[in-house]
Amino acid sequence: MQTIASVSAFVTNFMEANQNVSLIFMSSEGPVFIGGQEKLGIYSVETGHFEATRVTEGESSLEVLASSRFLKTKTREAKEQYQIVMEDVVASRRSAVRIVPGHLYPGPCPFGYVVLFATAETVGRHYLPEIWQAMRFVGLLPRRFYFENFANGVITYSLFFPSATDDQVHKLKRTIMHATLLKETPGRSALLYNNVMQSRISHECGLYLLAAVKFVHAFFPKEQYSREYTGVHKVLEQNPAAQRKLETLYRLCMKDLLSTERIYQLISKRPALAEQFYADFRKIALGEIEPTFNKELGTSIDAACSDPQDRQILRMFLTFNESVLLTNFFKPDIPGAFAFRLNPAVALKQRPASLYPEVPYGIYMICGRDFMGFHTRFRDVARGGIRLILSRDKAMYERNFATLFDECYNLAYTQQNKNKDIPEGGAKGVILPDSCWSGRKEGDGNALIGMTSQGPAAMRSCFINYVNALLDCMQPEQNHLYSGHMKKKAEILFFGPDENTAGFMDLGADIARERAYPYWKSLTTGKSVSLGGVPHDTYAMTTTSVHTYVTELLRELGEDECSITKFQTGGPDGDLGSNEILVSKDKTIAIVDGSGVVYDPHGIDRAELRRLAKMRVPISQFNRSMLKPEGFLVTVEETDVALPDGSKYLTGAELRDSFHLSPYATADLFVPCGGRPNSITTDNVKKLFHADGVKPKFRMIVEGANLFLSDGARVTLENSGMHVFKDASTNKGGVNSSSLEVFAGLALLPEEHNALMCYNPRTGQAPQFYQDYVRQIQEIIIENAKKEFKAIWECNKQGIKKVDATRLISSKITQMQDAIMVKIQDMGGDERDQLVRSVLAMAIPPLMLQKQGIEGLLKTVPSNYVSAIVGAWVASRFVYSHGINASEVSFFFFLRGLLNGTQMP
Repeated sequence: MQTIASVSAFVTNFMEANQNVSLIFMSSEGPVFIGGQEKLGIYSVETGHFEATRVTEGESSLEVLASSRFLKTKTREAKEQYQIVMEDVVASRRSAVRIVPGHLYPGPCPFGYVVLFATAETVGRHYLPEIWQAMRFVGLLPRRFYFENFANGVITYSLFFPSATDDQVHKLKRTIMHATLLKETPGRSALLYNNVMQSRISHECGLYLLAAVKFVHAFFPKEQYSREYTGVHKVLEQNPAAQRKLETLYRLCMKDLLSTERIYQLISKRPALAEQFYADFRKIALGEIEPTFNKELGTSIDAACSDPQDRQILRMFLTFNESVLLTNFFKPDIPGAFAFRLNPAVALKQRPASLYPEVPYGIYMICGRDFMGFHTRFRDVARGGIRLILSRDKAMYERNFATLFDECYNLAYTQQNKNKDIPEGGAKGVILPDSCWSGRKEGDGNALIGMTSQGPAAMRSCFINYVNALLDCMQPEQNHLYSGHMKKKAEILFFGPDENTAGFMDLGADIARERAYPYWKSLTTGKSVSLGGVPHDTYAMTTTSVHTYVTELLRELGEDECSITKFQTGGPDGDLGSNEILVSKDKTIAIVDGSGVVYDPHGIDRAELRRLAKMRVPISQFNRSMLKPEGFLVTVEETDVALPDGSKYLTGAELRDSFHLSPYATADLFVPCGGRPNSITTDNVKKLFHADGVKPKFRMIVEGANLFLSDGARVTLENSGMHVFKDASTNKGGVNSSSLEVFAGLALLPEEHNALMCYNPRTGQAPQFYQDYVRQIQEIIIENAKKEFKAIWECNKQGIKKVDATRLISSKITQMQDAIMVKIQDMGGDERDQLVRSVLAMAIPPLMLQKQGIEGLLKTVPSNYVSAIVGAWVASRFVYSHGINASEVSFFFFLRGLLNGTQMP
């Protein structure tokens, strides 16, 4: 081991200098000494440079990536094998192992096998120690061993075994792949890594423990050690804003109660118990036993630990085992990340409703070597964005890691309350890359993964492995996974864009297509039009619903849009901001975006605004000559800013960040189309009132941007007499559009979808079917917005605040949808078929109905998705037309009307 450590350190020094390194190991045929067993091994190292100093991310040609020495000295046959494995790594962004018969290589030993291993997950690191440990574990010693690195960061290891058996090399292949997924973060995963390298636990056990530690950290019931929290939280029931602050404070305090270091130390000191935990997990994952809490091992924990909290920590490993319903951990082809489908009822058992108001339908935990993530959904059929969370430093990473599951849960729960008109319930995925990999600059030599976990290449790698791990579980039979614990319920997930993943939606669909996933066209939304995507910004989908609320409100108030003034955050370079400019007819007095502020009390020149919006450029490019005498434009680059009223600011950025709270921010209507969450809270909402503290500076607020106002601020403003419409109601147009994008992918056969919904915008026009379908999506968005607006307005007439009405309507619809889907299953076959057909005829866009017909849709669309369509449509139409307090008798007649054709939406 000392020799290997010395050689490893020697190689690392040259790799950090971004040099080409070639290492050769050769062993003697027999023992060094007569009667002995030890063989002689000789290492030799050559260094050089790469001709290519910068390579593209997708480059896989050895002629570009290899050193001149490699190209001159390697045989044609060897280069062919290297080329194959290089293409595998570049395409998959993960490690690859090939087992090649020895006779394919010319030389004195045309027998046995050559194991060719390659990985891009290096970033100044290699796997020499792990490779040697894997060979020791299997009991193999190579006659020859070649190590080579390439200009894109890939490293290859060629191991020649002239006398190895087929079983031995295949066992070595799995062990090598397992070894490269291990981590060695000092004080944490390094404790388990050392146990594996010292053969105290197996590679598989080490990987299991890496995942189990993350589960324990995420789901340990920390609130049991702060019982005062739940009591205070209950006292604050009537003050949601204070509850939010308490929850934030609680999470910050609790993150230090149970550190990952403590969990790692606790389990690493008990390797025998760890192997028993793994054996229990293995039996459950492979279907040998049902998922249950192993009481016998629980007794062993009690005997091994005297500290009560240590016992509870170790028992959480058994809770992890009990919660696993499906995993790709034992997939024959070792995955790049491990996914665990958890039973939420087990993982969140006895957790307080103040933290987790509703038990989700499904939770996935995904663990990769360089990231971890979750996916949470609240219904069988659910959709939500995948958020990739970046950390600018180690401290931020620790905060993100401590609250990762809670963030995923809360985002999914919020989405569940928002998805009220559509078949999909709420879901959300989160991916957290590791805090850092290397101090070297991005682009210093690894084109595939990058030099930092926060860089574009690493983000792409994390996303690929995350999606692949979930696809493994969505196709258990094809991947030879045991799925009996799922009780024949197939997992169909849908993903959308979110922070840092908008550019990966095509990639997600392409991955699913390459893996022959039958619903690949609907796996992701926000795709490019070449894959059938319906871009929200191009067709103003979100703005369509937001502006419908504006026009409906003005209609109820008897006002003309052309006569009102408007204040807007979010400028002409953004989706909502630009489209709001293009569709509105008001007199806009101010616009704030990332580049600055433009203000004109007499109304900003509409033609100039439209010019900027069509060009999608920021407000800083506004033509100052179009401003009237009292108007001004201030960009963020300006300093020592003085406004006409005498107020002064150090920078334009300072003005931008606070302009919505300044005396200039007053108009009839405020439409936030951009800005940070909680820009207006109970702490600063008083600045939205005039000097008397009674009269608000706006009469109406229609939220376009998510979470621009806190709940407490909304209540304060509505109590003052202002009309406030919440984001969960107003901006659902994008959600509606994405749902119908998913539906098109499910309803149309692949060749139909390609012909009718896909086109290249650079070379052709959208098919007529696509154009008509988009128009019908817009019509459905307007219809849904009008119906919910009317329902909110009616609630408000009954004394319910509009912001409360949004929540109550959402809750009522989702509860009814669940009940309806259960009722559908209990119906007789004929009655169920009649209801499904009746509802589909009204719920489906007419164009799709005309193209496929009811029979065609029932053949192509998954049955659970059809049931979700029926449940969502019936529930929303009933609540919109009958209100949130309608009786069960009213619903009975409503449903009967649908069945006999007398009830219209």
